Amino acid sequence: MKWTIETGLVSREMTDWIDARYRGYLRGEVSEVAICGEMVQMYQRLREDEMRRAAKVFFESRIERNIFPEMRALVDELRGMGAEIWAVSSTNNWVIEEGVRRFGIPAERVLAARVEVRDGVVTDVIRDVPTDEGKVAALARVGITAPDAVFGNSVHDGAMLAIARRAFPVNPTLALVERSIREGWPIYTPASVTAA
Repeated sequence: MKWTIETGLVSREMTDWIDARYRGYLRGEVSEVAICGEMVQMYQRLREDEMRRAAKVFFESRIERNIFPEMRALVDELRGMGAEIWAVSSTNNWVIEEGVRRFGIPAERVLAARVEVRDGVVTDVIRDVPTDEGKVAALARVGITAPDAVFGNSVHDGAMLAIARRAFPVNPTLALVERSIREGWPIYTPASVTAA
């Protein structure tokens, strides 16, 4: 959201609207699922190819350097063993699809916040917002009800971690650390985080 505003990708009107909604979210007046959906709806009337180009620039400039080498190696090893790997996120599908290309995960295995696209144009019609229990529901829609392993870093991954045969909180937020302790989930801190 902040990068989108900084780069002027959306109109001033849309910027003001999402900023007000986000402030409401921080005050507890807007739910997690609502704000995650609205952060995709804010791109309405833009062309999808424009969104994909923006997602590529955003990922390369802001996110790629933060990929944990251990996670890349683990995903490579799992893929090599024939494991079916899915990415589930409340971030928009354009960013997640761009990011998972680095892991060899195809776009059709991305369950992310998304809106309908008609004639190449982004609409405000929400198709999915997988967050909290919505991540479990998204997985169930593709036939996954008890994944062998789930990796997550946020309390909003808690429901998904809870259905896994093995739950792996990775560099978790404080709220997820607290739940992990209650659930007995082993917490993994990547070497790059430990070194920092």
